Amino acid sequence: MKPLFTLFIVFAFALNVTSQTNQHLKDINDVWSEFYAAFEQLDYTKMTAIHHEDLIRISGGQRIKDYKSYMNSNRASFEALKAKNISSKIELRFFERIANDKVSSERGIYKLTQSDGNSGPQYYYGQFHVIMEKIDGQWLITMDYDSNEKNTIGEEAFMKAYAIDNFEPF
Repeated sequence: MKPLFTLFIVFAFALNVTSQTNQHLKDINDVWSEFYAAFEQLDYTKMTAIHHEDLIRISGGQRIKDYKSYMNSNRASFEALKAKNISSKIELRFFERIANDKVSSERGIYKLTQSDGNSGPQYYYGQFHVIMEKIDGQWLITMDYDSNEKNTIGEEAFMKAYAIDNFEPF
């Protein structure tokens, strides 16, 4: 009888851990919703709200930015797109999502779609790795790295990764 009880406790704990992880990912998806909205609305203030002031931003192996320079870059980029009447949409898919109640590591592929409404849309792809920390009860991005891996990331890699709301693989 004791082995059966032990198995029951292990099984019950495993279910509890899975639901906690899923809840963490659901909570983290709130940050990603704001990230999506920032691109769709071309609103850099949404970006400032989801990034920590001690942010480390690494772009394509080319440069490292701090919070202030990254937010200034977002503002300039979004304003330029607005001035040219270019719409923007970003989508994320994941191949790794690890989270506990204090920190998360999210890795995957992004697809950025931009269009001026006259010609066909332009697609940009890259691989990302984001670290978030829960600070004062709020998930914030503290490290953000992305790269197009010398233009080797495309639709095929994007589709191989898992949808943002598919928690089962993680």
